[in-house]
Amino acid sequence: MADELELLRDANPVPAESPHFGDGPLDHHAERHLNRLLHDSHPGRRRPYARLGWGLAATAVVVATALTVLLGGPGPTPAVAAPRPLVVEAGSRPVPLGQLAELAAAAASDGSPSLRKGTHVQTWAMGMSDDKPPVTLPEERVVRWRADDSHTELVVATDPLRPGRPVLSDEGDEPHLVEDGHVISRQTYPPSWSDAPPAARPPHQAARLRAYLTETARAGSLTTPELLDATAELLDHWTLGARESAALVRLLADTEDLRPAGRVTDRLGRPGQAYVYDGKGSRRMLILDPATGTVLGLEFMATAAEPEYGLKPGDVMEYSAWMR
Repeated sequence: MADELELLRDANPVPAESPHFGDGPLDHHAERHLNRLLHDSHPGRRRPYARLGWGLAATAVVVATALTVLLGGPGPTPAVAAPRPLVVEAGSRPVPLGQLAELAAAAASDGSPSLRKGTHVQTWAMGMSDDKPPVTLPEERVVRWRADDSHTELVVATDPLRPGRPVLSDEGDEPHLVEDGHVISRQTYPPSWSDAPPAARPPHQAARLRAYLTETARAGSLTTPELLDATAELLDHWTLGARESAALVRLLADTEDLRPAGRVTDRLGRPGQAYVYDGKGSRRMLILDPATGTVLGLEFMATAAEPEYGLKPGDVMEYSAWMR
């Protein structure tokens, strides 16, 4: 337990400033932190994977149990099946990040579109336990801020990969199948303000943005996984403008182990360029708009099996698709 507590304190998956701190289930950002904490390698020891995370979140077992009851066991489960990993188009030419940074800078010359606080994101997140098959929970989240610094958050259960078909939701005490587009939560938050990233306004200069993301990651210096995770957290708070996107691509261009892979079509049907980081037991694929450098999506995929949890190579553990 002491070792687990040390890991959690280092990763801080549920910071004190989180609006959901001490007030119910983990929010979207905390789920991402736990996913990274439990799957990525840690110098000198192997991190516990699903048992610790879902013990803390207290959801995977009941979700998987509900899947068995509702869908008849480990047979075909099209309503909650994990998306297949994105595939780079054969024969497509990889675009170096430096070249894309130049295109993004040119596209940002007039400053349009502008930065906007709030986000619109589709997510597919896998839940696991050590005795039930993994399940995937697809959701769409829209956060909009008002002039008085209050904001609204709408979360619906939906999977654009299977439009109109029921999806599994873990709302309430008993997970169950719901209609596509079912409202999971609709909340309005009172005025709030913070000068700490990622709530603070992001800069549009690459050097300053690196410092901003370093503070977001609570790291002394950014590794590539930390940079990608901090980018995802930024995009869960802000819809970047052209200048911020150009600064981000310039920053990513300085990352030596994020390799260009070629052309892909993302999960919302948008053309993109893929950039891949291969870690221990996992792969991250960042998808960028080929003309503006805007982040379209981020895929987190297992490349090593975890038989204890039913995890296979090629399983997509998490995917986010951001929209304007």
